[in-house]
Amino acid sequence: METFLKQLLSEFNISQSKSSESAIAKLSHNAKINELAKSITAARKQALNIFQMYNDMEEFKESQLILPNAISKKYYEYQFNLSQFPHISIKEIKHLDKVGLAFDTTLAKIYGTPSAAGSMDLQISFAGTQAENQTEDIKIVTLIVSADPKDLWLNKPSNKNDLYPKEDNDKYAGTFLNKHIVVASQRGRSHAHEGSFRDDHFCVKKLPLDWEIIAVADGAGSAKFSRQGSRIATESLTNSFADELLLKELNDRCIAFFTSGSGTKPESNEQPNTIVEDQQIKNKSSIINILYKSVRGLHAELTRFAQQEEIQLKDLNTTLIFSLAKKFDFGYVILTFGVGDCPINIITENPDDIKLLNMLDIGDFGGGTRFVTMPEIFSNPNMASRFAINKFDQFSKLILMTDGIYDPKFVTENKLEDKEAWRIFMKDLNGQNEDNLKVDFLNNEGIEDQLLSWLNFWSKGNHDDRTLAIIY
Repeated sequence: METFLKQLLSEFNISQSKSSESAIAKLSHNAKINELAKSITAARKQALNIFQMYNDMEEFKESQLILPNAISKKYYEYQFNLSQFPHISIKEIKHLDKVGLAFDTTLAKIYGTPSAAGSMDLQISFAGTQAENQTEDIKIVTLIVSADPKDLWLNKPSNKNDLYPKEDNDKYAGTFLNKHIVVASQRGRSHAHEGSFRDDHFCVKKLPLDWEIIAVADGAGSAKFSRQGSRIATESLTNSFADELLLKELNDRCIAFFTSGSGTKPESNEQPNTIVEDQQIKNKSSIINILYKSVRGLHAELTRFAQQEEIQLKDLNTTLIFSLAKKFDFGYVILTFGVGDCPINIITENPDDIKLLNMLDIGDFGGGTRFVTMPEIFSNPNMASRFAINKFDQFSKLILMTDGIYDPKFVTENKLEDKEAWRIFMKDLNGQNEDNLKVDFLNNEGIEDQLLSWLNFWSKGNHDDRTLAIIY
């Protein structure tokens, strides 16, 4: 109380003296003075609160508030930070409903999924938190809703009256050996934007003696008729293996190769191991030679077609990968070939055991993309390394893909045998993606449509054709 009285005397310029000290001492316990002091302190505090409230309102109104841009068709959320303005509250935001957004007054949060792109001025209605002022004021803030990048791409139908027409999308589901297979191929956004054809192609075929084959090709975007090149590559290649005599020889060679030449008797001056090794080399060479003849025959077929149509062979430029497979008593034999930048991967019964089954022509190692239409492929010393002979007791998935999948999902070649990259990829297929699209491998009904929908994923800068084949 003494402090209050001394401050009061000072405010009124009354100098303190012996008598004033005595008066202060007598009044320090005066009930009336105590009552007045409390009411004055409360009034001052109330006046200060009112000032702070009005000050917060003015500062909020004058503050530079920039709302982050929203994106059409994508969930948006923005929470106001009112910690700098504790004496105000936002009552309403007008015009949000025009784009499908709403405002939560309790959380001071804008939320929702904008339905369309555009720019609008929002009217933020706010007021002080004290009962002394319920007068609302308005602050104008601009919200920009950017277009969904997908919506910027046109989807023009291809001209079916052009040479070598092809459907914009293709899909297939069925059985493969004693497993299932699903394949989907989608025209890339770059082609759709221009109304040009899909260059990817695939072909699945059941063959005599329980062999089966899946071939996938990615026609070069720079080649005028690569869409036809990829079609010929896959269809001609798979048809070339329909010869039962050829498959009988392949059967015998695979059995001999994977049973390590048992039953062979060494001659007098030869060691058993040497004979077995020599026989294995012969068996391997024979298997590769059978595969080579089909690929070589394909090149001849492409050459004949180019001459017949009076076009250049390079107009048909296309990559090619295939897997020729059969289930024997001793396991699954999987024969593969690849030219270009499309991978073939197998996931064994151990989900962390992932193998790349073909050589890729990418980066410094391959010197750039190669095409099966290139004659130099067949004269190159590394031609035999393009073929692979593998046997697996079991496998969970055999996967072939074009670079439209490989580039956005794996980016680099070393990720193709990285278990974490594959774990992420399989989770993506299982629905852990921004579109919540799932390929249900447990329920085969409509799986080809699910995979085709999944292929529509968004990846900035990756708008090529996409083809993905999964044997599971």
